Amino acid sequence: MKLPGLHIKKMDLFITKTFLSNLLGTFFICLFIFIMQLLWMWVDDFVEKGLDMAVLAKFFAYGSITLVSQSLPLAILLAALMTFGNFGEKLELLAMKAAGIPLLRIMKPLIVCCSILCCVSFYFQNIISPYAQMQLYTMMYSIKQSSPESEIPEKIFYDKIEGYNIYVDRKDKETGKLYNVVIYDMSAGFDKANILVSDSAEIINTSDSKLMVMALYSGEQFSNLTDQQSKKQNRPYRRESFSRKEVLIKINGGFEIKDASFIKSNAASKNIKELRTSIDSFTVMNDSVGLQNWKGVMRSTYKERTTFNANDSVLMEKDKVFNIDVDSVYNIATKQSKLGWKRAQLNKVKQLKVDYEIKSNIMRSLDKDLNRHKISWWEKFTLSLGCLVFFFIGAPLGAIVRKGGLGYPVLISVATFILYYIFTTSGAKLAREGEWHAWFGACLSTMVLAPLGAFFTYQANKDSGIFNADSIKGFFRMLFAIPEKRNITIKEVTIEDPDYTECADTLDEIYNDIKAYKKNHRLKKLPSVRSVFFRNDNNTLYDINNRLEKVIDELGNSKERKVIIMLNTFPVLAIKPISSPFGKTWLNIFSLVILPLGIIIYLRAMFFRIRLLKDIVKIEIAVKNTIKTFKNRKLI
Repeated sequence: MKLPGLHIKKMDLFITKTFLSNLLGTFFICLFIFIMQLLWMWVDDFVEKGLDMAVLAKFFAYGSITLVSQSLPLAILLAALMTFGNFGEKLELLAMKAAGIPLLRIMKPLIVCCSILCCVSFYFQNIISPYAQMQLYTMMYSIKQSSPESEIPEKIFYDKIEGYNIYVDRKDKETGKLYNVVIYDMSAGFDKANILVSDSAEIINTSDSKLMVMALYSGEQFSNLTDQQSKKQNRPYRRESFSRKEVLIKINGGFEIKDASFIKSNAASKNIKELRTSIDSFTVMNDSVGLQNWKGVMRSTYKERTTFNANDSVLMEKDKVFNIDVDSVYNIATKQSKLGWKRAQLNKVKQLKVDYEIKSNIMRSLDKDLNRHKISWWEKFTLSLGCLVFFFIGAPLGAIVRKGGLGYPVLISVATFILYYIFTTSGAKLAREGEWHAWFGACLSTMVLAPLGAFFTYQANKDSGIFNADSIKGFFRMLFAIPEKRNITIKEVTIEDPDYTECADTLDEIYNDIKAYKKNHRLKKLPSVRSVFFRNDNNTLYDINNRLEKVIDELGNSKERKVIIMLNTFPVLAIKPISSPFGKTWLNIFSLVILPLGIIIYLRAMFFRIRLLKDIVKIEIAVKNTIKTFKNRKLI
């Protein structure tokens, strides 16, 4: 009695060992791909920086840690596809099922394993990844700030080198030469500035990276000859022309970690506790700023009163004038006064518009920061749960496709991950802009893929070939009411010939019954909601179809070619789509209440009623022709 239990344990160990060995390889492959993507994004900032191997090693180490949570779900998906695809291709999965072990029981040890990996992913995202993110962003900022001379842009005054402002019109990336260069040298003070203009230049770095030598060709230099204390309005300057001139610029070419304390406020560098605290702080601050802005808007728009002096008040009290007719005052005013009032009000409206736009941008920026923290908080859970979701997509698909190796698994994994990436980025963007709630945007990809994984698991557990060509054709045929054609051929060997007289009598009965059905049900008219969702009175049609299929099956044993040709003219009836879609009443009510689903089901039923009417007419014609063929061939 212990042998079955021991067998199951060995099977679990075998499945787990196979999956983990595949996971180890796929994880490093996925991690390498993501690291290369990160390097590709920052390769322009690494060029000509003179970074040593220690700095690059730290960059790749921190980058690898931050990308673990993204690489793990994709690696699990690919490993599950490969594992169950190999099992199916080598008939090992078939042997397990033949032993009476269902697919979910085969997946059980891997479900436990992936649940543990979910916890590991969550630990990385909550504890290790925030610290690695902060260190990585700090290194990126420091790398970007080091060797600023290599980042001199085109057609922009560059002021990152202290004491200098450099303009370059064009750069030749192959030779490294600069053209139409203007240098403002203010290292000795603003009043002692030197201005250098040259047709071309090239940069030469010294061996210790402390000085940058800029060789200028065919240019001029302008220098002031007086200092700041000079009170002369016209100050003399010196002009010098040169064919080649070298300018020494002091730089900090070595790499050093910069002060990047502002990165600590980034949502990606915080754990769940810190995010919760930041969310509360942002919420209170945003509410306070929003309240102050609202009070300011109300004060400037609705609570502004026109002031009157003492004489105006006395006259209004004497003449009993308490209501001022603005239109009458405006009509009796001069043209110049009217123009002045219009300009004043127009200026006021413009000022209010600018004020509103400034306040709106401030609130939008604050809301984005708050939404970023909320999204980051939810992503701690969704990325971890993604490991389990991707497993329930990969394992059933591998069992259905039954293809091992890296061909089909890589193709399916890439397609699934692209779908996941689209929903993740779209949801995060809409949530960050405030169009959606943060939880909905962050969980969108999980809400889409989780039902997909449940569907694949259900189909694989039933041994359903959802990727079978016939199944796909049947699905679209039922979806778009495409008629199915019969394909009956003459059998080479038949046990006994059909009873043509009995078949002719049955066909004659079917003809009368189907004609009466067409008359009573009025298929040309639109179906009622009750008949589509709550009534399933197609027993008559089911009986007619069963008798017709039985006759066609019997006549399929005929040796007469003409009879076989006539049998292929009979259409295949689609009965179920014209009645209630589900067997349970509450499901039909639910499909009716959900308007998009209810409308689709109703339109589908209407299309199938039209198809049924056409099929009935074809059956009537086919019955007549078949009986006529029996008589012509003297079979009856």
